[in-house]
Amino acid sequence: MLGIDDPQIWIAYILCIISAIGCVAYGLLKWNDGDDQEEDEEWL
Repeated sequence: MLGIDDPQIWIAYILCIISAIGCVAYGLLKWNDGDDQEEDEEWL
């Protein structure tokens, strides 16, 4: 498949893609969390 015969190389590629998707998902979930913390600190 695509000239790469070693399964360890495929595992590395798949893990990199999964990691990138996970980073994007985490960023989308935590996009506006910093704004709430700034408002809470003003009340202290």
